[in-house]
Amino acid sequence: MPDLNHHDHTHASQVSSSSAGGPEGAEHHDHHMAHNHSAMVADFRKRFWVSLILTVPVLALSPMIQTFLGLRGTIAFSGDSYLLFSLSAIAFFYGGWPFLSGLFGELRNRRPGMMTLIALAISVAFFYSSAVVFGLSGKVFFWELVTLIDIMLLGHWIEMKSVMGASGALEALVRLLPASAHRVAEDGTIEEIPVSELKPGDHVLVRPGEKVPTDGIIVDGDSSFNEAMLTGESRLVEKGKGAEAVGGSVNGEGAVTLEVKKTGDQTYLSQVIDMVKQAQATRSRTQDIANRAALWLTYIALSAGGLTLIYWLGIGESFEFALERMVTVMVITCPHALGLAVPLVVAVSTRLTAQNGLLIRDRAAFERARNLNAVLFDKTGTLTEGRFGVAGIAALADQSEDEILAIAASLENKSQHPIAQGIVRGAEERGIEVRNVENFKSLTGQGAEAGIDGEMVRVVSPGYLREKGIDLPSHETTAYTDEGNTVVFVMLDERLVGAIALADIVRPESFEAVSRLKEMGIKCMMVTGDATSVARSVAGQLGLDDYFAEVLPHQKVEKVKEVQSRGLNVAMIGDGVNDAPALVQSDLGIAIGAGTEVAIESADIVLVRSDPRDVFAILALSRATYGKMIQNLLWATGYNAFAIPLAAGVAYSWGILLTPAFGAALMSLSTVIVAINAKLLERARRLVASTSSPNREGV
Repeated sequence: MPDLNHHDHTHASQVSSSSAGGPEGAEHHDHHMAHNHSAMVADFRKRFWVSLILTVPVLALSPMIQTFLGLRGTIAFSGDSYLLFSLSAIAFFYGGWPFLSGLFGELRNRRPGMMTLIALAISVAFFYSSAVVFGLSGKVFFWELVTLIDIMLLGHWIEMKSVMGASGALEALVRLLPASAHRVAEDGTIEEIPVSELKPGDHVLVRPGEKVPTDGIIVDGDSSFNEAMLTGESRLVEKGKGAEAVGGSVNGEGAVTLEVKKTGDQTYLSQVIDMVKQAQATRSRTQDIANRAALWLTYIALSAGGLTLIYWLGIGESFEFALERMVTVMVITCPHALGLAVPLVVAVSTRLTAQNGLLIRDRAAFERARNLNAVLFDKTGTLTEGRFGVAGIAALADQSEDEILAIAASLENKSQHPIAQGIVRGAEERGIEVRNVENFKSLTGQGAEAGIDGEMVRVVSPGYLREKGIDLPSHETTAYTDEGNTVVFVMLDERLVGAIALADIVRPESFEAVSRLKEMGIKCMMVTGDATSVARSVAGQLGLDDYFAEVLPHQKVEKVKEVQSRGLNVAMIGDGVNDAPALVQSDLGIAIGAGTEVAIESADIVLVRSDPRDVFAILALSRATYGKMIQNLLWATGYNAFAIPLAAGVAYSWGILLTPAFGAALMSLSTVIVAINAKLLERARRLVASTSSPNREGV
C-alpha cells in the first residue's frame, strides 16, 4: 500500500484529469474512484482475515504460547517447526505485502516513513525466527510476527474505511450527473443521448423525478427543483419559464423543457467539483508541519531502535530480548497517527463545507480564517436584498396606511420601474389586493398616473410636487429622507394623501450574521457606493462597528488596505464582480453567490447561497477544523513521547514489558483515536445548520 499522504494528493490529481471531460468523464471518474477505494478496503479486509486464520495454528505451534497455556509438548510432532515456519512465511509475504511494497516505495522516494518501520519490524522478526528454525541458536518470534501483521492490517482496514468515508464528497457530487438526456429534435421527436453529446442551444426534456442533465434555461413548463446537494437548501425551489435550472438538481412534479446553456466543465456542478478537488489537493501549512514531524519521527524510531538493541546487549541481556525491544520500539513509533492527523480533518471539513454550499478554493486561506478579527461587507446584495422594499408609509390625509399602499400598488402594478415593483411587493407582503386601473400613463422622470374608481391617482417624485408648486410635507418625510430612503408621494386628484418611503431592504439574515460574528469578537464593517445617509441607516440598523460610504468600485481595495493598516486581519465579502480587487487584497476573500466567473477566480471561498450567515459558518468551521488538527497533532506526538521509552523497556525493572504485538495494538489504537477525532468534526455541522432555515435540518 502506498503512503496515505501521497495517496491523498494523487487522488486529487486523478479528479482533475477525470472530471475535465464533462459528465461522461465525471461518470468514469466516479466508477474509477469508487473502484479504487473499494478495492483497497476489500484488499486489506481479505488480507486481514487470511492472516487471522493463519494466526490460530501459528499460536498453537509456538513454544512460548504452549508454555504460557501449560500445553508444552502436547502439540508436538516431527517437522512442527517447519510447519510453523511455512504458515508464518505465508502470513509474512501475503499479509505483510502492503507494508513490504510500501517500504520499497518510500525508499525509492527517499522518504522513509511508517511503511519503512512496519516492514523492517516484521522483516527482522521473520528472518531472525527463520534462521532459528534452520539452526541458529535463539527463540522464534513467529507468534509476535503474525499478531503484529493482524493488528496492522486491521488498523489499516479501519483507517481506509475512514478515509473512504471522509473523501466521499467528490463521488457524491459526481453521482449527481445523469448519464443520458432526452434531447428534443426540431420536429418534436425525443431521442435519448449521452449527456456528453449535448451542445449549447439544444433543447432537452426533463421529466418529473429526473435529474437535470446540465445547466440550462427553462423554455417550456414549470416545476419545483430540489437543489439540496448543490446548495444545502432542502426546500424545493419553484421555477418557471425563463428561470435557470442547474445540472444535478432533481426535477419535481412537472415536466420542463430546457435550452442548454453550459456543458462539460463550464457547468456549475463541474465548477463545484473543481473547487472541492482543489481544496483537497491544496497543501495545508499544518499538513507540512505534520509531514516534517512524521519524517523526523521515522529517523527517531530507527535511531531509538538501534540504540535500544545496543543498550540491552551491552548490559548482558540475550539477543532475543534485545531484538524484541528493538522491534517493539520500531512498531510503536510508526508515525501513522501523525501522518493521518491533518489529512483526515481536511477531508472531513472539505466534505462538510461542500455539502452545505460553502466552497473552499484555498485551504491555507480557510485555515487563516481562524485569525480574522474584522469582516468588511459589501452592502448591496450582501447585507441587503439589492431591491427596493417599503420602509415606511406616512398618511397625510384621511386614508389609512394600507389604503395608501393599495392605491399606489394598483397604479404601479402596470410599471416595471424598480420603485414601482418595490411598492407592489410591499402590498403583496401585507396581503393587500390591487385594483383595476384605467388610462395608465407614465410621467417621464416624475412618476405615473391612472384612473381608479373614477378618481385620478398619481404616484410622483418630490420634483413633481415642486414643479406644481405643492409644498413638501417636510415634518412627515424628513425622517425618511435623513435615513437615505427614496420617498414618493401619493395623490388623489390634486390632493396629497400620503408618502411612501422605499429602501434597499436589509436581509433578515444579516442581523443574525452580524450578531454572531460580534459574539466571536469580530468587528463588522460595511463598504458601499451609496450615499452616507443610506450607509448610516443600514449600519445603525445592524449595529456595525464602522462603515465606508460613497466608495467607487475601484476604491474598495483601498478601504480593505485601510482596515488592514489598523492591524486587523480582514475578510472581504462581496458579489465577486466589482469587488474582485478587494477580494484579492483581503486576508480572506469570500464571494456571495456561486456561478460568476469573477467570483470563482478572485475569492478564496465561494458561498453558494446568498446568505450572510454563512460567513459566520465559515469562520466557525475554520476554528473548529484548526482545533481538531491541533488536537490530533498533540495526541500523535504526545503518544510517541510516552510510548517510545516504554517500548524500549524503561519500565522493565517494574515488571512492565511490551511485546511487539502489544506495541502494534497501541499504535493502531492511536491511529483509530485520531480518525475518530477527525470524524467528530462532523458535529460542527450544527454550526452550519444553526445558521440556516429549519428546512436545512438534517443536511
